[in-house]
Amino acid sequence: MKQTRIILLLALLIPFTGKLAAQSPAQATFVKAGRLLDPRTGNVLSPAAVLIEGGKIKEVGSPAQVQGHGPTGVKVIDLGHATLLPGLIDGHTHLLLDVIVPPEAEIARHSNGIFAPSQLLAIAESPTKRVLLGAQLAREDLESGFTTVRNLGHSGVDGDAALRDAINAGRIPGPRILASGRKIMALGSYVQNLNPALAEAILQQEFLPIDSPDRARQAVRQNVFYNVDVIKVTVGGDISVPELTAVVEEAHRQHLKVAVHAIDTPSIQTAIDAGADSIEHGDQVTDEQLKQMHDKGIFFDLTPTFAGSFFMKMNELSIVMSPAFRARNTEADARDQKHYADLVPRVLKSGVKFAAGSDMSWFYPGKTRGQNSVATIVNLRDAGMSPLDVIRAITTNAAEMLGWQDRIGRIEPGKFADLVAVAGDPIADITELERIRFVMKDGQVVRNDLASP
Repeated sequence: MKQTRIILLLALLIPFTGKLAAQSPAQATFVKAGRLLDPRTGNVLSPAAVLIEGGKIKEVGSPAQVQGHGPTGVKVIDLGHATLLPGLIDGHTHLLLDVIVPPEAEIARHSNGIFAPSQLLAIAESPTKRVLLGAQLAREDLESGFTTVRNLGHSGVDGDAALRDAINAGRIPGPRILASGRKIMALGSYVQNLNPALAEAILQQEFLPIDSPDRARQAVRQNVFYNVDVIKVTVGGDISVPELTAVVEEAHRQHLKVAVHAIDTPSIQTAIDAGADSIEHGDQVTDEQLKQMHDKGIFFDLTPTFAGSFFMKMNELSIVMSPAFRARNTEADARDQKHYADLVPRVLKSGVKFAAGSDMSWFYPGKTRGQNSVATIVNLRDAGMSPLDVIRAITTNAAEMLGWQDRIGRIEPGKFADLVAVAGDPIADITELERIRFVMKDGQVVRNDLASP
Protein backbone atom coordinates (compact mmCIF):
# COMPACT_ATOMS: atom_id res chain seq x y z
CA MET A 1 0.00 0.00 0.00
CA LYS A 2 2.83 2.38 0.91
CA GLN A 3 4.54 1.77 -2.44
CA THR A 4 1.24 2.31 -4.24
CA ARG A 5 0.70 5.65 -2.47
CA ILE A 6 4.21 6.80 -3.46
CA ILE A 7 3.57 5.92 -7.10
CA LEU A 8 0.25 7.78 -7.04
CA LEU A 9 1.90 10.82 -5.45
CA LEU A 10 4.62 10.87 -8.10
CA ALA A 11 1.99 10.58 -10.81
CA LEU A 12 0.25 13.64 -9.38
CA LEU A 13 3.47 15.63 -9.06
CA ILE A 14 4.80 14.99 -12.57
CA PRO A 15 2.28 17.33 -14.30
CA PHE A 16 3.06 20.10 -11.80
CA THR A 17 6.79 19.63 -12.37
CA GLY A 18 6.19 20.06 -16.08
CA LYS A 19 4.18 23.23 -15.48
CA LEU A 20 6.90 24.68 -13.26
CA ALA A 21 9.47 23.99 -15.95
CA ALA A 22 7.26 25.65 -18.56
CA GLN A 23 6.83 28.69 -16.30
CA SER A 24 10.54 29.09 -15.57
CA PRO A 25 11.98 32.42 -16.71
CA ALA A 26 12.67 32.61 -20.44
CA GLN A 27 16.22 33.21 -21.58
CA ALA A 28 17.19 36.88 -21.53
CA THR A 29 17.90 38.50 -24.89
CA PHE A 30 20.49 41.16 -25.68
CA VAL A 31 19.78 43.14 -28.89
CA LYS A 32 22.44 45.50 -30.17
CA ALA A 33 22.37 47.83 -33.16
CA GLY A 34 24.20 50.77 -34.66
CA ARG A 35 21.51 53.26 -33.69
CA LEU A 36 18.32 53.53 -31.60
CA LEU A 37 15.77 56.28 -32.26
CA ASP A 38 13.57 57.65 -29.48
CA PRO A 39 10.57 59.11 -31.38
CA ARG A 40 9.37 61.27 -28.49
CA THR A 41 12.59 63.26 -28.15
CA GLY A 42 14.11 62.62 -31.57
CA ASN A 43 17.36 61.62 -29.84
CA VAL A 44 19.52 58.84 -31.28
CA LEU A 45 21.59 56.50 -29.15
CA SER A 46 24.63 55.13 -31.00
CA PRO A 47 25.69 52.40 -30.58
CA ALA A 48 22.72 50.96 -28.73
CA ALA A 49 21.64 47.85 -26.87
CA VAL A 50 18.41 46.57 -25.35
CA LEU A 51 18.19 43.92 -22.64
CA ILE A 52 14.95 41.93 -22.67
CA GLU A 53 13.60 39.62 -20.00
CA GLY A 54 10.16 38.01 -19.75
CA GLY A 55 8.91 39.69 -22.92
CA LYS A 56 9.61 43.18 -21.58
CA ILE A 57 12.43 45.68 -21.88
CA LYS A 58 14.67 45.64 -18.81
CA GLU A 59 17.43 48.08 -19.80
CA VAL A 60 18.46 50.37 -22.66
CA GLY A 61 21.91 51.90 -23.10
CA SER A 62 25.31 51.43 -24.66
CA PRO A 63 26.26 47.81 -25.47
CA ALA A 64 29.04 47.76 -22.85
CA GLN A 65 26.78 49.15 -20.13
CA VAL A 66 23.78 46.89 -20.85
CA GLN A 67 25.78 43.73 -21.43
CA GLY A 68 27.58 44.25 -18.15
CA HIS A 69 24.26 44.20 -16.29
CA GLY A 70 22.83 41.19 -18.11
CA PRO A 71 22.69 37.65 -16.73
CA THR A 72 25.05 34.95 -17.93
CA GLY A 73 23.97 32.86 -20.88
CA VAL A 74 22.08 35.74 -22.47
CA LYS A 75 21.01 35.31 -26.11
CA VAL A 76 22.68 37.91 -28.35
CA ILE A 77 21.06 39.40 -31.48
CA ASP A 78 23.48 41.61 -33.39
CA LEU A 79 21.75 43.84 -35.95
CA GLY A 80 24.96 45.49 -37.15
CA HIS A 81 24.57 49.10 -38.25
CA ALA A 82 20.76 49.01 -38.34
CA THR A 83 18.46 51.55 -36.68
CA LEU A 84 16.14 50.29 -33.94
CA LEU A 85 12.66 51.79 -33.48
CA PRO A 86 9.65 50.87 -31.35
CA GLY A 87 7.15 48.48 -32.90
CA LEU A 88 4.79 50.35 -35.23
CA ILE A 89 1.16 51.05 -34.29
CA ASP A 90 -1.63 51.28 -36.87
CA GLY A 91 -4.31 53.36 -35.16
CA HIS A 92 -7.05 52.62 -37.69
CA THR A 93 -7.32 49.39 -39.64
CA HIS A 94 -9.81 46.73 -40.77
CA LEU A 95 -8.19 43.31 -40.60
CA LEU A 96 -11.30 41.33 -41.50
CA LEU A 97 -12.02 43.21 -44.70
CA ASP A 98 -10.11 42.91 -47.98
CA VAL A 99 -12.11 44.83 -50.59
CA ILE A 100 -11.45 44.07 -54.23
CA VAL A 101 -12.39 47.02 -56.42
CA PRO A 102 -15.41 46.01 -58.50
CA PRO A 103 -15.64 46.63 -62.26
CA GLU A 104 -16.57 50.13 -63.38
CA ALA A 105 -20.11 49.12 -64.43
CA GLU A 106 -20.74 47.49 -61.03
CA ILE A 107 -19.57 50.62 -59.23
CA ALA A 108 -22.04 52.74 -61.20
CA ARG A 109 -25.01 50.52 -60.29
CA HIS A 110 -24.87 51.04 -56.53
CA SER A 111 -24.93 53.75 -53.94
CA ASN A 112 -21.43 53.71 -52.40
CA GLY A 113 -20.64 51.39 -55.32
CA ILE A 114 -16.89 51.18 -54.77
CA PHE A 115 -17.25 49.85 -51.22
CA ALA A 116 -20.79 48.52 -50.67
CA PRO A 117 -20.77 45.44 -52.98
CA SER A 118 -17.64 44.02 -51.36
CA GLN A 119 -18.93 44.98 -47.91
CA LEU A 120 -22.13 43.02 -48.51
CA LEU A 121 -20.14 40.04 -49.77
CA ALA A 122 -18.04 40.12 -46.61
CA ILE A 123 -21.13 40.21 -44.39
CA ALA A 124 -22.54 37.21 -46.25
CA GLU A 125 -19.37 35.17 -45.71
CA SER A 126 -19.02 32.58 -42.99
CA PRO A 127 -17.66 34.26 -39.81
CA THR A 128 -15.07 31.48 -39.64
CA LYS A 129 -13.83 32.28 -43.13
CA ARG A 130 -13.59 35.98 -42.28
CA VAL A 131 -11.55 35.34 -39.17
CA LEU A 132 -9.19 33.09 -41.14
CA LEU A 133 -8.75 35.94 -43.65
CA GLY A 134 -8.11 38.27 -40.71
CA ALA A 135 -5.46 35.87 -39.42
CA GLN A 136 -3.60 36.09 -42.73
CA LEU A 137 -3.80 39.89 -42.85
CA ALA A 138 -2.76 40.15 -39.18
CA ARG A 139 0.35 38.07 -39.86
CA GLU A 140 1.18 40.28 -42.86
CA ASP A 141 0.81 43.39 -40.71
CA LEU A 142 3.11 41.95 -38.05
CA GLU A 143 5.76 40.98 -40.60
CA SER A 144 5.81 44.59 -41.84
CA GLY A 145 6.48 45.94 -38.35
CA PHE A 146 3.02 46.59 -36.89
CA THR A 147 3.16 45.07 -33.42
CA THR A 148 -0.08 46.76 -32.29
CA VAL A 149 -3.19 47.76 -34.24
CA ARG A 150 -6.58 49.24 -33.42
CA ASN A 151 -9.22 47.46 -35.48
CA LEU A 152 -12.18 49.80 -36.04
CA GLY A 153 -15.06 47.77 -37.36
CA HIS A 154 -16.10 45.69 -40.36
CA SER A 155 -15.35 42.47 -38.50
CA GLY A 156 -18.74 40.86 -37.99
CA VAL A 157 -20.19 40.52 -34.51
CA ASP A 158 -17.03 39.46 -32.69
CA GLY A 159 -14.46 38.60 -35.37
CA ASP A 160 -11.77 41.04 -34.26
CA ALA A 161 -12.21 40.08 -30.61
CA ALA A 162 -11.86 36.38 -31.50
CA LEU A 163 -8.78 37.13 -33.60
CA ARG A 164 -7.30 39.20 -30.77
CA ASP A 165 -7.82 36.37 -28.29
CA ALA A 166 -6.26 33.77 -30.61
CA ILE A 167 -3.17 35.96 -31.07
CA ASN A 168 -2.91 36.66 -27.33
CA ALA A 169 -3.12 32.94 -26.62
CA GLY A 170 -0.24 32.28 -29.00
CA ARG A 171 -2.31 30.17 -31.39
CA ILE A 172 -1.55 32.34 -34.41
CA PRO A 173 0.97 35.15 -35.14
CA GLY A 174 -0.22 38.73 -35.31
CA PRO A 175 -0.04 42.17 -33.74
CA ARG A 176 -1.59 43.07 -30.42
CA ILE A 177 -5.19 44.05 -31.33
CA LEU A 178 -7.57 46.54 -29.77
CA ALA A 179 -10.94 45.25 -30.98
CA SER A 180 -14.03 47.42 -31.46
CA GLY A 181 -16.67 44.86 -32.41
CA ARG A 182 -19.54 46.25 -34.45
CA LYS A 183 -19.69 49.85 -35.60
CA ILE A 184 -22.37 52.00 -34.00
CA MET A 185 -24.16 54.06 -36.64
CA ALA A 186 -27.46 55.46 -37.90
CA LEU A 187 -29.36 53.47 -40.50
CA GLY A 188 -28.15 54.03 -44.06
CA SER A 189 -24.57 55.01 -43.37
CA TYR A 190 -22.97 52.31 -45.52
CA VAL A 191 -25.57 50.24 -47.37
CA GLN A 192 -29.07 51.19 -48.47
CA ASN A 193 -32.13 49.64 -50.14
CA LEU A 194 -31.54 46.10 -48.94
CA ASN A 195 -34.06 43.30 -49.29
CA PRO A 196 -36.67 44.19 -46.63
CA ALA A 197 -37.00 40.57 -45.56
CA LEU A 198 -33.26 40.31 -44.86
CA ALA A 199 -32.11 43.86 -44.14
CA GLU A 200 -32.15 43.67 -40.35
CA ALA A 201 -30.28 40.34 -40.25
CA ILE A 202 -27.68 41.63 -42.71
CA LEU A 203 -27.08 44.83 -40.75
CA GLN A 204 -26.84 42.99 -37.43
CA GLN A 205 -23.82 41.09 -38.72
CA GLU A 206 -21.80 44.27 -39.02
CA PHE A 207 -23.46 47.26 -37.35
CA LEU A 208 -25.38 48.41 -34.28
CA PRO A 209 -27.90 51.02 -35.52
CA ILE A 210 -29.08 53.66 -33.04
CA ASP A 211 -31.87 56.24 -33.12
CA SER A 212 -32.02 57.49 -29.51
CA PRO A 213 -29.78 57.96 -26.47
CA ASP A 214 -31.22 54.79 -24.90
CA ARG A 215 -30.43 52.74 -28.02
CA ALA A 216 -26.96 54.32 -28.02
CA ARG A 217 -26.24 53.12 -24.50
CA GLN A 218 -27.61 49.68 -25.33
CA ALA A 219 -25.33 49.45 -28.39
CA VAL A 220 -22.26 50.08 -26.22
CA ARG A 221 -23.39 47.37 -23.81
CA GLN A 222 -23.93 44.92 -26.65
CA ASN A 223 -20.32 45.42 -27.74
CA VAL A 224 -19.10 45.20 -24.14
CA PHE A 225 -20.69 41.75 -23.98
CA TYR A 226 -18.06 40.63 -26.52
CA ASN A 227 -15.24 42.16 -24.45
CA VAL A 228 -14.22 44.92 -26.86
CA ASP A 229 -11.33 47.32 -26.18
CA VAL A 230 -12.71 50.45 -27.87
CA ILE A 231 -16.01 51.76 -29.25
CA LYS A 232 -16.28 52.92 -32.87
CA VAL A 233 -19.08 55.24 -34.05
CA THR A 234 -19.76 56.49 -37.54
CA VAL A 235 -21.28 59.99 -37.66
CA GLY A 236 -22.45 61.52 -40.92
CA GLY A 237 -24.95 64.21 -39.96
CA ASP A 238 -27.36 61.48 -38.92
CA ILE A 239 -26.50 61.10 -35.21
CA SER A 240 -27.37 63.85 -32.75
CA VAL A 241 -25.18 65.25 -30.01
CA PRO A 242 -27.38 63.69 -27.28
CA GLU A 243 -27.13 60.27 -28.97
CA LEU A 244 -23.37 60.42 -29.35
CA THR A 245 -22.98 61.84 -25.85
CA ALA A 246 -24.85 58.79 -24.54
CA VAL A 247 -22.38 56.54 -26.38
CA VAL A 248 -19.40 58.40 -24.91
CA GLU A 249 -20.80 58.44 -21.38
CA GLU A 250 -21.63 54.73 -21.41
CA ALA A 251 -18.28 53.82 -22.97
CA HIS A 252 -16.36 55.88 -20.44
CA ARG A 253 -18.37 54.29 -17.65
CA GLN A 254 -17.07 50.98 -19.00
CA HIS A 255 -13.50 52.44 -19.15
CA LEU A 256 -13.48 52.38 -22.97
CA LYS A 257 -12.42 55.12 -25.38
CA VAL A 258 -14.61 56.24 -28.29
CA ALA A 259 -13.29 56.69 -31.83
CA VAL A 260 -15.62 58.66 -34.11
CA HIS A 261 -15.59 58.47 -37.90
CA ALA A 262 -16.39 62.06 -38.93
CA ILE A 263 -15.67 63.52 -42.36
CA ASP A 264 -17.70 66.71 -42.80
CA THR A 265 -17.62 69.80 -40.62
CA PRO A 266 -21.02 69.29 -38.87
CA SER A 267 -20.17 65.67 -38.02
CA ILE A 268 -16.79 66.72 -36.62
CA GLN A 269 -18.56 69.31 -34.45
CA THR A 270 -20.95 66.64 -33.15
CA ALA A 271 -17.96 64.48 -32.18
CA ILE A 272 -16.28 67.42 -30.41
CA ASP A 273 -19.43 68.45 -28.54
CA ALA A 274 -20.07 64.86 -27.43
CA GLY A 275 -16.54 64.49 -26.02
CA ALA A 276 -15.12 61.84 -28.36
CA ASP A 277 -11.64 60.57 -27.56
CA SER A 278 -10.46 60.58 -31.18
CA ILE A 279 -11.80 61.83 -34.47
CA GLU A 280 -11.03 59.58 -37.42
CA HIS A 281 -10.40 61.08 -40.89
CA GLY A 282 -11.67 64.63 -40.12
CA ASP A 283 -11.25 65.75 -43.71
CA GLN A 284 -13.27 68.98 -43.46
CA VAL A 285 -12.05 70.10 -40.04
CA THR A 286 -11.86 73.86 -39.55
CA ASP A 287 -9.15 75.75 -37.71
CA GLU A 288 -11.65 76.63 -34.97
CA GLN A 289 -12.49 72.94 -34.57
CA LEU A 290 -8.81 72.06 -34.34
CA LYS A 291 -8.53 74.60 -31.52
CA GLN A 292 -11.49 73.01 -29.74
CA MET A 293 -9.95 69.56 -30.15
CA HIS A 294 -6.66 70.88 -28.79
CA ASP A 295 -8.34 72.42 -25.77
CA LYS A 296 -10.32 69.25 -25.03
CA GLY A 297 -7.41 66.87 -25.63
CA ILE A 298 -9.19 65.07 -28.49
CA PHE A 299 -6.88 63.15 -30.81
CA PHE A 300 -6.92 63.73 -34.56
CA ASP A 301 -6.31 60.38 -36.25
CA LEU A 302 -5.07 61.10 -39.76
CA THR A 303 -5.91 58.48 -42.39
CA PRO A 304 -4.07 59.34 -45.64
CA THR A 305 -5.49 56.30 -47.43
CA PHE A 306 -6.18 58.07 -50.72
CA ALA A 307 -3.19 60.39 -50.70
CA GLY A 308 -0.29 59.57 -53.00
CA SER A 309 -2.51 58.39 -55.89
CA PHE A 310 -3.28 55.22 -53.96
CA PHE A 311 -6.69 54.68 -55.51
CA MET A 312 -5.53 55.22 -59.10
CA LYS A 313 -2.61 52.83 -58.67
CA MET A 314 -4.90 50.20 -57.14
CA ASN A 315 -7.50 50.61 -59.89
CA GLU A 316 -4.89 50.25 -62.61
CA LEU A 317 -3.91 46.87 -61.19
CA SER A 318 -7.48 45.71 -60.48
CA ILE A 319 -9.92 46.79 -63.18
CA VAL A 320 -10.23 48.05 -66.74
CA MET A 321 -11.02 51.78 -66.68
CA SER A 322 -12.77 53.73 -69.41
CA PRO A 323 -11.13 57.03 -70.41
CA ALA A 324 -13.86 58.96 -68.58
CA PHE A 325 -13.48 56.89 -65.40
CA ARG A 326 -9.70 57.25 -65.53
CA ALA A 327 -10.04 61.02 -65.92
CA ARG A 328 -12.38 61.23 -62.91
CA ASN A 329 -9.95 59.18 -60.83
CA THR A 330 -7.03 61.37 -61.89
CA GLU A 331 -8.96 64.47 -60.84
CA ALA A 332 -9.94 62.86 -57.54
CA ASP A 333 -6.31 61.93 -56.84
CA ALA A 334 -5.21 65.51 -57.47
CA ARG A 335 -7.90 66.80 -55.12
CA ASP A 336 -6.94 64.32 -52.40
CA GLN A 337 -3.28 65.27 -52.67
CA LYS A 338 -4.09 68.98 -52.51
CA HIS A 339 -6.46 68.42 -49.61
CA TYR A 340 -3.87 66.60 -47.51
CA ALA A 341 -1.18 69.12 -48.40
CA ASP A 342 -3.50 71.71 -46.82
CA LEU A 343 -4.79 69.60 -43.93
CA VAL A 344 -1.55 68.25 -42.49
CA PRO A 345 0.22 71.62 -41.98
CA ARG A 346 -2.93 72.99 -40.30
CA VAL A 347 -3.08 70.01 -37.95
CA LEU A 348 0.59 70.43 -37.05
CA LYS A 349 0.27 74.19 -36.56
CA SER A 350 -2.78 73.79 -34.29
CA GLY A 351 -0.87 71.75 -31.73
CA VAL A 352 -3.69 69.20 -31.57
CA LYS A 353 -2.72 65.69 -30.53
CA PHE A 354 -2.38 63.57 -33.66
CA ALA A 355 -1.74 60.00 -34.68
CA ALA A 356 -2.11 58.10 -37.94
CA GLY A 357 -3.84 55.02 -39.25
CA SER A 358 -3.90 53.35 -42.62
CA ASP A 359 -7.70 52.79 -42.69
CA MET A 360 -6.66 49.79 -44.75
CA SER A 361 -9.40 47.52 -46.00
CA TRP A 362 -8.38 47.21 -49.65
CA PHE A 363 -6.81 44.40 -51.63
CA TYR A 364 -3.77 45.78 -53.47
CA PRO A 365 -2.37 43.36 -56.07
CA GLY A 366 1.26 42.47 -55.45
CA LYS A 367 1.44 43.84 -51.89
CA THR A 368 0.79 42.29 -48.52
CA ARG A 369 -1.59 44.06 -46.15
CA GLY A 370 1.34 45.26 -44.07
CA GLN A 371 3.27 46.62 -47.05
CA ASN A 372 0.19 48.44 -48.24
CA SER A 373 -0.50 49.94 -44.81
CA VAL A 374 3.05 51.21 -44.27
CA ALA A 375 3.20 52.77 -47.74
CA THR A 376 -0.09 54.57 -47.08
CA ILE A 377 1.08 56.14 -43.82
CA VAL A 378 4.42 57.15 -45.35
CA ASN A 379 2.38 59.36 -47.74
CA LEU A 380 2.09 61.86 -44.88
CA ARG A 381 5.62 62.97 -45.74
CA ASP A 382 4.44 64.22 -49.16
CA ALA A 383 1.70 66.18 -47.40
CA GLY A 384 4.26 68.16 -45.40
CA MET A 385 4.85 66.05 -42.29
CA SER A 386 8.45 65.59 -41.21
CA PRO A 387 9.81 62.02 -41.06
CA LEU A 388 10.13 62.29 -37.27
CA ASP A 389 6.48 63.33 -36.92
CA VAL A 390 5.41 60.47 -39.21
CA ILE A 391 7.23 58.06 -36.91
CA ARG A 392 5.70 59.70 -33.83
CA ALA A 393 2.25 59.36 -35.39
CA ILE A 394 2.61 55.57 -35.45
CA THR A 395 4.59 55.07 -32.23
CA THR A 396 4.51 57.44 -29.23
CA ASN A 397 1.47 59.48 -30.31
CA ALA A 398 -0.53 56.42 -31.32
CA ALA A 399 0.28 54.72 -28.01
CA GLU A 400 -1.15 57.71 -26.13
CA MET A 401 -4.26 57.78 -28.35
CA LEU A 402 -4.88 54.13 -27.48
CA GLY A 403 -4.27 54.79 -23.78
CA TRP A 404 -1.38 52.33 -23.84
CA GLN A 405 1.54 54.74 -23.46
CA ASP A 406 2.67 52.77 -20.40
CA ARG A 407 3.04 49.59 -22.51
CA ILE A 408 4.09 50.47 -26.06
CA GLY A 409 5.37 53.29 -28.28
CA ARG A 410 8.93 53.70 -26.98
CA ILE A 411 11.94 51.51 -26.31
CA GLU A 412 12.31 51.94 -22.56
CA PRO A 413 12.34 49.77 -19.43
CA GLY A 414 9.01 48.26 -18.42
CA LYS A 415 7.41 48.36 -21.86
CA PHE A 416 6.67 45.38 -24.06
CA ALA A 417 9.72 44.26 -26.03
CA ASP A 418 8.30 45.36 -29.39
CA LEU A 419 11.15 46.39 -31.68
CA VAL A 420 11.65 46.93 -35.40
CA ALA A 421 14.81 47.76 -37.31
CA VAL A 422 15.68 49.22 -40.70
CA ALA A 423 19.03 49.15 -42.46
CA GLY A 424 19.28 52.91 -42.97
CA ASP A 425 18.21 56.14 -41.29
CA PRO A 426 14.41 56.67 -41.34
CA ILE A 427 14.81 60.36 -40.47
CA ALA A 428 16.85 60.89 -43.63
CA ASP A 429 14.58 58.61 -45.69
CA ILE A 430 11.14 57.79 -44.24
CA THR A 431 10.61 55.14 -46.94
CA GLU A 432 12.99 52.97 -44.89
CA LEU A 433 9.80 52.04 -42.99
CA GLU A 434 8.66 50.26 -46.14
CA ARG A 435 11.75 48.05 -45.83
CA ILE A 436 11.55 46.80 -42.26
CA ARG A 437 14.29 44.20 -41.82
CA PHE A 438 13.75 43.05 -38.24
CA VAL A 439 10.58 42.60 -36.17
CA MET A 440 10.29 41.53 -32.54
CA LYS A 441 7.08 41.32 -30.52
CA ASP A 442 7.01 40.50 -26.81
CA GLY A 443 10.71 39.62 -26.99
CA GLN A 444 10.13 36.99 -29.69
CA VAL A 445 11.75 37.43 -33.11
CA VAL A 446 9.15 37.51 -35.89
CA ARG A 447 11.61 38.13 -38.71
CA ASN A 448 15.30 38.95 -38.99
CA ASP A 449 16.71 39.76 -42.41
CA LEU A 450 19.76 41.36 -40.79
CA ALA A 451 21.17 38.21 -39.27
CA SER A 452 24.75 37.38 -40.16
CA PRO A 453 25.05 34.42 -42.57
